[in-house]
Amino acid sequence: MTAPTSPARPEPDPALDSAAALVLVDLQNGILALPTTRPAPEVLKNGIALAEAFRARGLPVVLVRVAWSPDGGDLPVRRVDRPGPASAPPASFSEIPAELAALGTVIVTKRHWGAFTGTELDLQLRRRGVRRIVLAGISTSIGVESTARSAWEHSYELIFAEDATADTDPDAHAHTFGKIFPRIGRVSATAEVIAALDDHKPSAAPDAVTPRD
Repeated sequence: MTAPTSPARPEPDPALDSAAALVLVDLQNGILALPTTRPAPEVLKNGIALAEAFRARGLPVVLVRVAWSPDGGDLPVRRVDRPGPASAPPASFSEIPAELAALGTVIVTKRHWGAFTGTELDLQLRRRGVRRIVLAGISTSIGVESTARSAWEHSYELIFAEDATADTDPDAHAHTFGKIFPRIGRVSATAEVIAALDDHKPSAAPDAVTPRD
């Protein structure tokens, strides 16, 4: 009788190369001010460390922010049990901290939870030859998870930097990282992502661009 074989283990992650990009979701003043499962300054610090590492190697850094028109005409539908804001917040809500904004190669403005819906994110990534996304931001179960699901459906490979990600609800954060993200990507940490970049030879970092609405 042939001995049973062990289940196949997944192949190790390839080095992050020129096909990779960093996408940071909603690391902006209004959302960084929320009470989160991991302190927002720590999330921002790790996001900046990732952005610096990607830029040093000439890889794209995409900063996603959420904003709405002053008249509130593009706010999300409110006929739900837990509606969102009734009016657009001030412009300062959507400002990205200067130390992070300086590292962005593309800034995408969204109106919904997910960063792909109604934006040019997919276009910006594909034109740069991106096939693999390192994803992080706030909040885990809303903006980050919605973006991740769309990215997976667009056939991008995903790596999640857990310590650069936070939620306002600890149960929601745990559910997303324990039940959802392992099914659509690899869960990692800031230091591990930066270490995986070491095999990629640095090239000239692209210039930052003006935010696009």
